[in-house]
Amino acid sequence: MSPPYRSYEYAPHHHPHDDGRGMPRRPPPPARNAPPPPQRSQSRGYALVHGGKQVRIGPVVFWIITGSIILMGAWSAATATYFAFRDDVLTRLIARQAEMQYAYEDRIAELRSRIDRTTSRQLLDQEEYDQKLARILQRQSALESRTSALMALPDNAATGSIRPSRSTRGTPKPSPINDIAPPSTVPAEREASLGSRWSMFGSAHARNGRNRVPEAMVKKLEASLDKIEHRQIASLNAAEGRYDGRIKRVRGLISDLGLNLAKLEAATPRGHVGGPYIPVRAPSANASDFDKQLYRVAQSRAQADKLNYTLAMVPYRKPVVGAIELSSGFGVRNDPFMGRPAMHSGLDFRGSTGDPVRATANGKVINASWSGGYGRMVEIDHGNGLSTRYGHLSAIKVKVGETVRIGDVVGEVGSTGRSTGPHLHYETRIDGEAVDPQRFLRAGARFGQG
Repeated sequence: MSPPYRSYEYAPHHHPHDDGRGMPRRPPPPARNAPPPPQRSQSRGYALVHGGKQVRIGPVVFWIITGSIILMGAWSAATATYFAFRDDVLTRLIARQAEMQYAYEDRIAELRSRIDRTTSRQLLDQEEYDQKLARILQRQSALESRTSALMALPDNAATGSIRPSRSTRGTPKPSPINDIAPPSTVPAEREASLGSRWSMFGSAHARNGRNRVPEAMVKKLEASLDKIEHRQIASLNAAEGRYDGRIKRVRGLISDLGLNLAKLEAATPRGHVGGPYIPVRAPSANASDFDKQLYRVAQSRAQADKLNYTLAMVPYRKPVVGAIELSSGFGVRNDPFMGRPAMHSGLDFRGSTGDPVRATANGKVINASWSGGYGRMVEIDHGNGLSTRYGHLSAIKVKVGETVRIGDVVGEVGSTGRSTGPHLHYETRIDGEAVDPQRFLRAGARFGQG
């Protein structure tokens, strides 16, 4: 049996020149019976040792296991944190949800408030437009009644207007015998479209119910009504001016002729008129200016009508048609037969035999026969002492007692009686005394030009 080996420890020997640094230690020689060191495997991996047993795993599996352990740890930590702070999280979530709900409800309430305000504004606007429309319709009704009142003022046809000739052959000659009547009170184009315009508007409004009327349309309608009202006022002002001017001119004519207006009016026949007496009701103190002016115009019109009837009895018109040639005036002249001065009681108008002779005023025929030097003569009584004579006629067209009107043909120009040629001898008499007819004719000319 071989002797056992002894182990010896190597003690380092310090050399004085080692500067205190030890010599490198040499590994001890391996024991003779020691097993050889294990050989390291060439493959990389991790060994798990447990209870003396060793399990080797690869790096991929190792990191998978490690990652899974880390994830499970994180999940466990998160779960623990969630359960620890679950109440706080739920409270915050509920608070957030409630805040969003409150904000949503507030938004809905604001929108509802806006809708209510818009609806209220629309209702107020609709009510305002309805009120404007009601005022427009009321104003339209008032203007229509005014139009009817203005239409009730007809053309003041004068009593002395010339009637058309009965002859149908040829064109009748224009008659200069004109009783100057005031022109039409109502213009021909007076609001003809008023009824149709507003009836269309009313029907459209009825079809649309309470639909909102555009503001522009309301303004346009109001402007149209303003124009109509202005035209009505202008027409009424013109009518009042015409009637007042007519009254002044008639009174001026009567005054120029030196006649008594009151006596003339009293002697004027009333004609075939009548009816119940209905006094005119004056407008109240709070009546509109239009109604008050309309009342004044009605009064002026009645007075003008009365003066027209009176004026129709005044012979201020020409007895012949067209341009007249005066061959002899009123007053002293040399007698054509005797050659000595003599009084000429009328005017001589040169004409052609057969020319029509017309009445210069309304009246009644009191003489229609041969009358000495007048030849065939017609005399007309105009009332209140006024009368006219038409001498030297070739033919007489009226009879005694017949009522004639202005412009009626009473005879034809001739040369009967004491005459030297065809002409008309025309006289104007007041209370049987001959006066110069030129005074009446000149006053009539001024009146016609007024």
